[in-house]
Order: sequence, then structure tokens, then C-alpha cells
Amino acid sequence: MAVVPLNRMEREAKHNRRITESEATSWARYAAAGSLLAGGILLITGNRRAGMVTAAAGAALALLDQQETVKEWWNALPGYIESVQNVLGEVEETVAEVALQRERLHRIITNQREPSGAL
Repeated sequence: MAVVPLNRMEREAKHNRRITESEATSWARYAAAGSLLAGGILLITGNRRAGMVTAAAGAALALLDQQETVKEWWNALPGYIESVQNVLGEVEETVAEVALQRERLHRIITNQREPSGAL
């Protein structure tokens, strides 16, 4: 009869669970990739409804497979939105300044033309 230390059995059990989890993950990835590919083919061949449903299913499977990545993106999203708002604010200021310069230029041009047009 062989005696196996408990620590070794626990490590082996964890290792077996990791293998099972990684196999499940790979099957989810394969299913997601296959669904996305099938959805794309259906869309190209003109089957719009079936293609959209299949592609949506593939996207859902991909999101389920990549939950940690989705959480990271979701947490980073407010920072990106704030950056976009800052850029849009700067663009708005620039557009307002260009409009002001256009008005000034328009006044200058119209004032110069009036006296020459009076001749």
C-alpha cells in the first residue's frame, strides 16, 4: 500500500481542475469563433437575419469567455468618456474661435469693399 501525502493530493486535484477549466475555455473560444465565422458567412451570402443572430450568439459566447477583459474595459470606460468629453470641449472652443475670426474677417472685407464699390 502506497502512502501519498495530503499536500500532493491537493496539488494534483487543483491541477486537474485547472486542466478542466482550460479545456472548457478552449471549447467556449472555439464555439464563439465558429459562431462568428458562420454569422459572417451567412451575412455575406445574404441571409441577414440568420447571420445577425448567429454573430450575436458568437459575440455573447466571446464575452462570456473573456469576462475579466470585459470587466477591465468596463472599469476603464469612464476614463475614456472623460477624455472624449475633454477633446470635444476643446474642439467646441476652437470652432467658436474660428467663427469669431470669420466674423472679424467678414467685417474687415465688407468695410474695405464698400468704399471701393461706391466709386
